[in-house]
Amino acid sequence: MSSNLEVVATSPSAAATAGPVIQVQNLHKHYHRLAAVNGISFEVQAGEIFGLIGPDGAGKTTTFHILAGVMEPTAGTVQLLRRSPREARLRTGYLTQQFSLYLDLSIDENLRYVAGLRNVHPHRFAERRAKYLQLMDLDRFSDRLAGELSGGMKQKLALCCALIAQPDVLLLDEPTTGVDPLSRREFWDVLAALSKEGVTMVVATPYLDEAERCHRVAFMYDGHIQQIGTPAELRASLGLCRLEVRTANLEAAEKILWDAARQGATQIRDVQTFGDRLDVLVANPQSQASNIAQLLQAAQLSPEIQIAEPTLENVFVTRLRQQGSDPPFTPFPHPSYPPVSASSSLPVAIGAENLQKIFGDFHAVKGVNLQIRYGEIYGLLGANGAGKTTTIKMLCGLLAPTHGRVTLAGQTGQLRSPKLRQRLGYMSQKFTLYNDLTIRENLEFYCGVYGVPRQLQRDRIQWVLETCGLVGREHLLTGQLPGGWKQRVAFGASVLHEPEILFLDEPTSGVDPLARRQFWRLIEAFARRGTAVLVTTHYLEEAEHCHRIGFMVAGELVAQGSPSQMKAEQPGQLLELQVFQPQIAADWLKQMLEPWRVSLFGDRLHVVLNEPELELAAVQSQLQTIGVTVQSWRAIPFSLEDAFIGIVQRAQRQGGSQCQSGV
Repeated sequence: MSSNLEVVATSPSAAATAGPVIQVQNLHKHYHRLAAVNGISFEVQAGEIFGLIGPDGAGKTTTFHILAGVMEPTAGTVQLLRRSPREARLRTGYLTQQFSLYLDLSIDENLRYVAGLRNVHPHRFAERRAKYLQLMDLDRFSDRLAGELSGGMKQKLALCCALIAQPDVLLLDEPTTGVDPLSRREFWDVLAALSKEGVTMVVATPYLDEAERCHRVAFMYDGHIQQIGTPAELRASLGLCRLEVRTANLEAAEKILWDAARQGATQIRDVQTFGDRLDVLVANPQSQASNIAQLLQAAQLSPEIQIAEPTLENVFVTRLRQQGSDPPFTPFPHPSYPPVSASSSLPVAIGAENLQKIFGDFHAVKGVNLQIRYGEIYGLLGANGAGKTTTIKMLCGLLAPTHGRVTLAGQTGQLRSPKLRQRLGYMSQKFTLYNDLTIRENLEFYCGVYGVPRQLQRDRIQWVLETCGLVGREHLLTGQLPGGWKQRVAFGASVLHEPEILFLDEPTSGVDPLARRQFWRLIEAFARRGTAVLVTTHYLEEAEHCHRIGFMVAGELVAQGSPSQMKAEQPGQLLELQVFQPQIAADWLKQMLEPWRVSLFGDRLHVVLNEPELELAAVQSQLQTIGVTVQSWRAIPFSLEDAFIGIVQRAQRQGGSQCQSGV
């Protein structure tokens, strides 16, 4: 996908509008006794990216429906461009959570249909079609049916449809759900460029790293807006710092720190496992780092501790906990097999040798080799269309490989046998439950499918409801649930029978951060008892929970290793620059450097340099030629997303033929 963007100037009406472009005053929306939106107020200025974040069921989608003019409020006033939402609809683009595409039409046919509805002149349509399809890397697939696209490609097409009329206001309800990290970063580069041209945007996202790129963010809970501010203001309001703690036995370290916090021996506010480290929130980082080091050393654990800034996710989770929204962690009831600790001496649970899949003349998977042991969480990561889902389907016996061998629970043949299926759990990318059944009825059905003994069914269904925060909602039809709640039910159904091997294909797609945290506590608990877990995700922060990860590019596994190893092996140094005009600076630097080396994060730039001592001066000099001054800079560690984007783009440039391995 090209990272260069030339945006056609929007109509001057949006940029020239005096005062806020969007005004919401005391907005209410009631469904009988349910107050979905309960008196919210906010304003959005011209060219601003305004983030609306909150847990599943907070009222965000209802708010979008009202802003888009497809639903009337119960009370309050809403104005877009000084008009009612209905009157402003021709100047508003709306990207909904559900795909608003015609699946039996091609990409081109979907675009032409929307352009016809919005009265786009044929000449303008041709220009915009070419620009946006190339920008979204869809121009090669223009004659493909929308129903044949991956989830990420559908989202890109939906954004193209929203942009084809060149709207003044964009309403984007979780636009990057199911979109890979590389495309997500480029997607947000597009939004930043549109913002610079005066397009006003309201964006909902479950990815808090994306919310960092908004100008302001509103935190919404239970129909109310609890807090509004810039990302920096929200982080500062937390009043806490984050410690990254690394040690050989994270499970023991986490228990020690939580016990100390409960006994008042430390001022720890939160502890969370992230793959090879613990994230610990504290008020006084220097003194608490010393206290934590002493506690762990007394237990014969030798920790490495680094002080880091809190994230927006830390703020989000802390605020939700203050609202009493954190579901309790309940151990799995009546486990039927003894815990098995992960050990290099244990047999391989999932294995692949030279695994290949060919559809006609298309090589979807090319010679994949991997081994996953019992008790291990392995993350399979890659861009949309890299071959992850096809690989998982072959590994779990749903799809026969063209070449190669699969080992599953010690078996290499009869992978579809009922006896073996009872030992597996599988949660697919697509929602696989029955929309016309209630939550409880779906769980009862899967208990029967997986052969859960009748005497255990009640307790295990209750466990799913409690751990997923769905107690009291078990009689709701699944078809009426928000996307995040559907994912929770689907995850619960996949583990009811306590599988020895668990396949999870994007299990937390569209799920809010608190629910994601609960998912991963459950996944880690199963792994500690010996379950082998293969998981795919587009959210790289949660991939930190994995013991090992592999990056796929164009059907090949191009890199494997632990999250820390992947980050440590990245070439160059990542620098964070603060400048007054970050978008102008980013556009200019992408002409100097390879595009993957430059990314925009709100008011900051992330730039990867091979030799910072020499190259930084050149970067500053080049920026000064366009009137941009670097106010400050600092070296920061690579995130897993930075590592992913660098590895993927280098592999794509080299044809994906060279395999890096850290195992």
